[in-house]
Amino acid sequence: MTALRKSENMSFVEFQSWTPDRNADRRWQLINGALVCMVPASENHGSIQAEASFLLTSHLRSSRAGCRVVMAPGIIPPVSATKNLRIPDLGVTCAPATGSQAMQDPLVLIEILSPSNAAITRDNVWAYTTIPTVMEILLLGSLAVSAELLRRDPDGSWPEEPLPIGARDQVVLHSVEFSAPLVYFYRTTNLISS
Repeated sequence: MTALRKSENMSFVEFQSWTPDRNADRRWQLINGALVCMVPASENHGSIQAEASFLLTSHLRSSRAGCRVVMAPGIIPPVSATKNLRIPDLGVTCAPATGSQAMQDPLVLIEILSPSNAAITRDNVWAYTTIPTVMEILLLGSLAVSAELLRRDPDGSWPEEPLPIGARDQVVLHSVEFSAPLVYFYRTTNLISS
């Protein structure tokens, strides 16, 4: 998704009650006090997001009762928490639903990389690593069957570089005991042959 920035210095409290004067139907993030409008996703992006949600939801329902997938959850990183509400494509949590604007205790966060907003997405990913409950961050490509996975080390640190996942590889998320071929995430896109 492409991002449009408005230069304002807004707090999270102000953001919660803010109503956009234009593009009200769009998704907005608050990044370091700046409003960022997310332009609608490509068809492939949306298909990948839907497949990822389906795969994870099916897995969680059968093996991890109490855990759930949330589409486009609000995520508040602890760094500059009063000026940030970032929105990944998907989040997995095992915390009870609160109905709030921000997801509580995310375990896994998933972003779909689009060429037009790769820098913002990667900035979001590193902000997510500051959240103590996040164990894994999966980045799925939107132009090819490819992914990157960041997994928190047992000592709590994060690797400097993500693990690349190729088209013939499995996506393994240890924190929720999930495993599936990467190509399953792309079943309804034009990126794989039938």
